[in-house]
Amino acid sequence: MGEEGIASDVKNTGSKTNPKLTLLPLIALIFYEVSGGPFGVEDSVSAGGGPLLSLLGFLIFPLLWSIPEALVTAELATSFPENGGYVIWISAAFGPFWGFQEGFWKWFSGVMDNALYPVLFLDYLKHSFPIFNGLAARIPALLGITFSLTYLNYRGLHIVGFSAVSLAVFSLCPFIVMSILSIPRIRPGQWLVVDFKKVNWRGYFNSMFWNLNYWDKASTLAGEVEDPSRTFPKALLGAVVLVVSSYIIPLLAGTGALRSASSEWRDGYFAEVGMLIGGFWLKWWIQAAAAMSNMGLFEAEMSSDAFQLLGMSEIGMLPAIFASRSKYGTPTISILCSATGVIFLSWMSFQEIVEFLNFLYSIGMLLEFAAFIKLRIKKPDLHRPYKVPLQTFGVIMLCLPPSLLLVLVMCLASIRTFLVSGVVIVLGFFLYPTVVHAKDRKWARFVTEQPAVPSDNILEAHPIMSQLHQEAADEASVSLIPNLSSTKAEQESELLLEEALKME
Repeated sequence: MGEEGIASDVKNTGSKTNPKLTLLPLIALIFYEVSGGPFGVEDSVSAGGGPLLSLLGFLIFPLLWSIPEALVTAELATSFPENGGYVIWISAAFGPFWGFQEGFWKWFSGVMDNALYPVLFLDYLKHSFPIFNGLAARIPALLGITFSLTYLNYRGLHIVGFSAVSLAVFSLCPFIVMSILSIPRIRPGQWLVVDFKKVNWRGYFNSMFWNLNYWDKASTLAGEVEDPSRTFPKALLGAVVLVVSSYIIPLLAGTGALRSASSEWRDGYFAEVGMLIGGFWLKWWIQAAAAMSNMGLFEAEMSSDAFQLLGMSEIGMLPAIFASRSKYGTPTISILCSATGVIFLSWMSFQEIVEFLNFLYSIGMLLEFAAFIKLRIKKPDLHRPYKVPLQTFGVIMLCLPPSLLLVLVMCLASIRTFLVSGVVIVLGFFLYPTVVHAKDRKWARFVTEQPAVPSDNILEAHPIMSQLHQEAADEASVSLIPNLSSTKAEQESELLLEEALKME
């Protein structure tokens, strides 16, 4: 059996036996990609020198950052409804080299982000179980959490999606109760407190950015979503409302009802807030919710990272082994690869991880905004089931504020972050020609989806072309599947595809 046949069988293994993601599970997955609840926002109060900057940040930053990124994601994810997400967008706009770099940066930052959640889980537990302050208990706990959650991810994306719905409900309920109980004690004047001498701008912007980014991550699962053209825009809108509400309401309750010093607001402090407002029962409930939330965060991030590698494999950017699926339809090797990265990065501190992943994520997002604008200019006739209702100048202005914010976050990074991120970037530049060389030398099997010759069933043989087939065939959809080993062969295949489409 040829590589194309093998790839087709591998790709379709899970799609026949596993249901697609629907609206509610997708909202929950996006919620967990971005937020997971107010766990982790405590640092914004201490870094902001008081409640005022934290509250203003979660009101203003969504307008400058979250909404533009969600709109861009909605348009591009519905235009290219395939696993791989932003890797495919960048490849369509700037070619396979930059698509590969985008994939490497975003995967690496995603794995770093996922390494946070076992750490946050134990940070909440150590308030009640001090044993987790010591390495003797902390290391086995981190490994146990990672292995068990990785296995759940292996069992199926639809299980992850519906688990995310249940976990979201359970994780947010104690904060609803806490907010109701806090109403008689709230003093609005406490929301206006700020001590600019205590403001840590680097920590503040990193906290804000980390708590409001990753809106594009769910795009890597687009091939697993039922009717993505309709589902994605609705899911992103619902997730924006849910995320912002889950931050603002608990912060208003906690900072308005208590006179805690800003320095006390650290990771895990919401458990103490719950105890002071409702008692020990609420503290334990919040700690349990934190544990469940971190499970959801881990599962959502792991799914996106793994399906990104699967998508890159399906378009020939990685060896075909990354596209192999288990009997549950999940990308086994890609999941194991992501889990290994999580284990190696879990030893880092919360703030170190946040700053490193923010820097890499910022570079990737700048490239995404550039691709969004270029595709609007270069391919105005690209089939866009959902289109941001702005013309070229409008989309440039839409992308300008978040781009400036990205540059600001990068400028505030430490020298260590610049050095570590620089090493990762250089590594990506070397990995691409290594992959090309491996493909040329046939050191590994690669998926080749582009047919060598035109046929009567060319649209069926090329799912992206079938999805985007119009009177004027989109050349973007042809260039999505790059042959990394030969530019000339790529151009010849594109010409053959275009000729076949004209014959339709």
